[in-house]
Amino acid sequence: MSQKKDKEQKRRIETEKTELAMIEGILEGSPDGIGVVVVRLQCGCRKMAAVAKDGEPASKVIMYRDQAESICPLCKADNGSYHRVAESFIHWAADKAPAPEQQDMIYRKVLGEG
Repeated sequence: MSQKKDKEQKRRIETEKTELAMIEGILEGSPDGIGVVVVRLQCGCRKMAAVAKDGEPASKVIMYRDQAESICPLCKADNGSYHRVAESFIHWAADKAPAPEQQDMIYRKVLGEG
């Protein structure tokens, strides 16, 4: 039982590292980006895009799945439907993060009131 927990924890840590690397890459390639919107889907795929200070997109949407060559067949069919969203958030760039009030405005504009 302990080995199974250890494997799950190791996989989660690897996933988080991969996700952070993707976020950093998106920010690096998006000079107007002040953060990255991350949408985690129930299937394990993720959608990410940089967001500008006015809440508009600052990059194209990128879809990926950890440890896979492509996204899952379901995401290929429905482009990662919002019905299957497990979690969503904005990862703010440490050196470009706006004031909390503006973060709230951007969050509501991009992800809704949720």
